[in-house]
Amino acid sequence: MKIDIKFRLLILSLLLTSSGVLLANDVKFTASAPSTVIADKPFQLVYSVNASAKDLTVGDLSNFEVLAGPFRSQSSSYQIINGKSSSSVNLSFTYTLQAGKTGTYTIPPATIVVDGQKYTSNGLSVKVLPPDESSNASTRNQGNEQAKSASSQTVSNDKIFIRTNVSKTNMYEQEPILITYKLYMLVDVVGLNEIKLPDFNGFMKHEFDQNQNRQLSYENFNGKNYGTIVLYQALLYPQRSGEIMIDKAVFDVKVRVQNQTRVRSIFDDFFESYANVDKTLTAPGSKILVKPLPGSKPASFSGTVGNLTMNSSISSENVKANEAITLKIMISGSGNMKMIKNPEIKFPDGFETYDPKVANNFKTTASGVSGTKIIEYMFIPRHSGEYEIPEAEFSYFDITTHTYKTLKTPTYKIKVAKGEGGESPVVSGSYVSKEDVKQLGKDIRYIETDHFSIAPESKPVFGTLLSWLIFIIPLLISIVLFFVLKKQTIENADVISVKNRKANKLARKRLAQAQRLLNDGKKDQFYEEVLKAVWTYLSDKLAIPAASLTKEKVENELANRNVSAELTAEFISILNTCEFARYAPNTGQQEMGNLYAEAIEAISKLENQIKK
Repeated sequence: MKIDIKFRLLILSLLLTSSGVLLANDVKFTASAPSTVIADKPFQLVYSVNASAKDLTVGDLSNFEVLAGPFRSQSSSYQIINGKSSSSVNLSFTYTLQAGKTGTYTIPPATIVVDGQKYTSNGLSVKVLPPDESSNASTRNQGNEQAKSASSQTVSNDKIFIRTNVSKTNMYEQEPILITYKLYMLVDVVGLNEIKLPDFNGFMKHEFDQNQNRQLSYENFNGKNYGTIVLYQALLYPQRSGEIMIDKAVFDVKVRVQNQTRVRSIFDDFFESYANVDKTLTAPGSKILVKPLPGSKPASFSGTVGNLTMNSSISSENVKANEAITLKIMISGSGNMKMIKNPEIKFPDGFETYDPKVANNFKTTASGVSGTKIIEYMFIPRHSGEYEIPEAEFSYFDITTHTYKTLKTPTYKIKVAKGEGGESPVVSGSYVSKEDVKQLGKDIRYIETDHFSIAPESKPVFGTLLSWLIFIIPLLISIVLFFVLKKQTIENADVISVKNRKANKLARKRLAQAQRLLNDGKKDQFYEEVLKAVWTYLSDKLAIPAASLTKEKVENELANRNVSAELTAEFISILNTCEFARYAPNTGQQEMGNLYAEAIEAISKLENQIKK
């Protein structure tokens, strides 16, 4: 037995060592900090590495005052699934900094040593905003006014509003503009309920992934530092000239305000003195003046606007009859690339042509669409001789010079020799829209008359044991499936019971996603995912619609189902922590890990106590 234990320990240590070696080969050392901060207010600079490391050396931080740090925190995990082992190590160093002067400053890369090898992090750029233009007295008065307005369950428009930003208001047709709806807030926003966007009539719209834009930052506006979030962003391409009006947009948000209740203790102040209030915000409209494109458009102009170049190449200019040739045209640049039409090429008579193959490699950014469009034309000369492929034209409107430009491919001269399989007669007109390449001149093949063999006569299968099994087995399977599916249909008919049974499974699936966000250090997304998991679980388990689910209803329903007061308090504590921690600047990896464990434990306890 002792030998067996020692052998297992040896294998385990070897697995851990090999995992550490594999991890070291993929070391990631990164630096992170807010992109905008406020002067004389502390913020955190965090260096993270996914391996055991030492000798951290940071760059010049003379533009900032180091208030504390570095604080070191480390977490590791090891697991074996289906005989495969994996381990992970996360090490972080946290500095608390403070900027004294406004401006934009750079934090140079840092270095760290992992297994004797030095790694370098990314550099950062931090914009420092001036403090709010208010004295301490006015700050206290503002706090009193906020408490007064909050007690009446209202939030003034100077504390939260939305601005409409357009990149330009005077442009040509098909010239892209960027429209952005940005939220400015001095209060806590806990949710976005509904968005009513304008129809954008007269524009072709290209939306961005809005989840990637919703990162909290700060902006100094009218002497105050507002927290800002981009709610919606899109590229608009005007399709007609004249004055086009973009209507207003309406956003319904949920704001956290203080209740008008008498505070009995510090615990009441923390847990019970806040409520969520719905507020409707209106983003103003914008007037856009679109100029028509100048007259005298080239014949090859199809509406493309931007800044483009065109190149071409041909696979061969010396071939034999019935051999395929490829002509490739590449159009690169920026503009409304999706409106580029394939240039027309007039191939000589006797050339068999095929539908062009198009590959688009476009990238959409805030400045517009850029990339490359590749068009490949394949054709086959069917007769020997010398041929000429004329130049192909493509015209566009240059947005920088405000003129039309025509791009042309060179003229290609093709020499076709006689092919081995003969030639096809020359016909009038080109072959078009072919699907497969066929070799002409060798279509008739002789019939081979040797090497024949006589196969024995096959016996019929019907009436044998095999034929009966083929008939009976599917019948039995169909009968079994009928009763199984009927049972599932009856069970699934009770929607509340189905949600109750699947509540634990769905909650753990969401918490698994939260664990991945925890490992990646994404604080805001982690707390949001845990909050959604717990709310969804309670909604399904207690059979209460999510829209009408509140903490008070949770407490009452759990009490009616004989759930202990301690477990009820655990769930309320988890919900409060998720709501507040997303806006707390000093929550670390350890606190996030503790919250994750508490959510798992609370759900497991409730599964054991509650009666379905």
